Amino acid sequence: MSDERLKELLQRADETAGAPVFRQPHASEIRRQMSRRRLKIAALPAAAVLLIGAGLATICLRSTHKPPQPQQRIATVEAQLLQLQAQTDAVLKLVHEVLEKDRQEEQLTALEAELASIPDAAEEIERQVDKTAFVMLYRADRLYKQLRQTDSAVEAYKEIIQLFPENQWADVARERLSQIQEHRINNSKTKGVKKCEPRNV
Repeated sequence: MSDERLKELLQRADETAGAPVFRQPHASEIRRQMSRRRLKIAALPAAAVLLIGAGLATICLRSTHKPPQPQQRIATVEAQLLQLQAQTDAVLKLVHEVLEKDRQEEQLTALEAELASIPDAAEEIERQVDKTAFVMLYRADRLYKQLRQTDSAVEAYKEIIQLFPENQWADVARERLSQIQEHRINNSKTKGVKKCEPRNV
């Protein structure tokens, strides 16, 4: 096989392969491409060996046709070895580029997965605020209903409304204050009626 024929085959292979296309990877597509590339990568050293073998065969065939002068033979062999070395270097460079690209894609996939697992900061803050308001409401309810410390409970409910005015538990605190106020009004009316009742003589 002549050098021209080798060059022609390599050019055709480059044209067939075409330019690389870059786009946003999907997990299933990445896995499929990685398995294909592993097959290709496994085939690249074999292709390099075949190229080297073809080059050596060409050298052997040329040397059997006509015996050139020793200096010409040495120069020809050296030139062919340099050419084979250049071709081998090109194939190895391609292998390294493919491996590097695979490594970068694996890192990108890992980073995307890590990013997807990070919770949204705003949602986390909202959840913590809601939890805090609920705990404060629970304590205020306990002061009012179990410990019968109405004044302390009123202060606790007001604090919830002041700190978390838009929260759902602030609405509950407003309802509790309204109930306490209503209860106080009813108690004051009941006491007033008892005081004004005439005594039976």
